[in-house]
Amino acid sequence: MSQGSLIAQGSLVAIVTPMFDDGRLDIPSLNALIDYHIDQGTDGIVIVGTTGESPTVDFDEHCLLIKTAVSQVNGRVPVIAGTGANSTKEAIELTQKAKELGVDACLLVAPYYNKPTQEGLYQHFMAIANAVDIPQILYNVPGRTGCDLSNDTTLRLAAHKNIIGIKDATGGIERGTDLILRAPKDFAVLSGDDATAMSLMLLGGKGVITVTGNVAPKLMHEMCVAAVAGDAIKAREINAKLFQLHQKLFVEANPMPVKWVLAQMGLIKMGIRLPMVQLSAQYHDVLRNACKPAGIL
Repeated sequence: MSQGSLIAQGSLVAIVTPMFDDGRLDIPSLNALIDYHIDQGTDGIVIVGTTGESPTVDFDEHCLLIKTAVSQVNGRVPVIAGTGANSTKEAIELTQKAKELGVDACLLVAPYYNKPTQEGLYQHFMAIANAVDIPQILYNVPGRTGCDLSNDTTLRLAAHKNIIGIKDATGGIERGTDLILRAPKDFAVLSGDDATAMSLMLLGGKGVITVTGNVAPKLMHEMCVAAVAGDAIKAREINAKLFQLHQKLFVEANPMPVKWVLAQMGLIKMGIRLPMVQLSAQYHDVLRNACKPAGIL
């Protein structure tokens, strides 16, 4: 099997970063959360992604979170570190540090805010892939970054040996299908959108980097197994239990809703960093009701 098929498959949780009420990192809770995920069947840990509040942790904290995840996982599942930045130099430095800390792969978000051209995106990702010899997964989330990595640019990048896949968070099934059909066989197309992840996997996607998996890891794993295997009936049955979570975990900006649910489950404390704030009270019952079909809360 290729590197991509070994690392980028199944239910990969975009794990939250537990924090104390004052915003300090809660490393003991992170360790416990990682063990919980592995026990529940999560296929891989994605540490310090957007859901992990990467924009508000500093460089030393970023490295501490990666180091903690690698140590706690201890080889049981792949660890993928978010190391993207809108500065190519910074992304290279973070990716190199993550490699030194022992991750299995890195997740590199398209540069946000500065809106590079497709050629700029190509050169950005190529520079990182050339600088650091580690498996790398592209991450396209135009709704957050303000720029969109096209399928054509993605396919240019897929020719690099270190670029093993993409997290496609566009939610576009037609677009995802086009990418799956044209990508090299060993290039992993992963969903970054929980609501359409099952459909993308049934069409040939290899898995999902999931927010919902934070709170319903066992069901997400089981749904991914069925969908990747082409068992549409079973995948739909499981996904029906998850669908309200896929939607309602985004009633306010991620990770505010998912951290609230995890705190209600007793898995983390309520800490979150500005400019993120606690979930608005008007959504508490909305989230509680969304949890019921999945058997949580």
